[in-house]
Amino acid sequence: MKIIDSPISKSDLLASEIVFDGPMVKGVVDIKKELLGIDAHMHADIEQFMLSNGSNQDDLWGINLYPKDLEDFIEFDSMINIRPRQGNRSRSVENPEIQAKIVKVVTKWIK
Repeated sequence: MKIIDSPISKSDLLASEIVFDGPMVKGVVDIKKELLGIDAHMHADIEQFMLSNGSNQDDLWGINLYPKDLEDFIEFDSMINIRPRQGNRSRSVENPEIQAKIVKVVTKWIK
């Protein structure tokens, strides 16, 4: 697992340690600190890694990245996104403002 600390390309993303069929890479975004964690079999593992590195639970959102898909590069889907206390009752990130923050962070780190 790693937290991206300098911009990478989509092809660099494909060179991640863990790439699923699709190809797809799981990620977790800290919308407050503007960080992106990748490289794990489960979003929850990245989430725990980011929590241990100072992120706040309420700021972490799970995504899937499809580097070869130009139109649907970011999928807002993860079990860690189910949090009724924050008004999110599904695996998808339902709030458009949070989605926009996620897109901002992803485009900051993946060019």
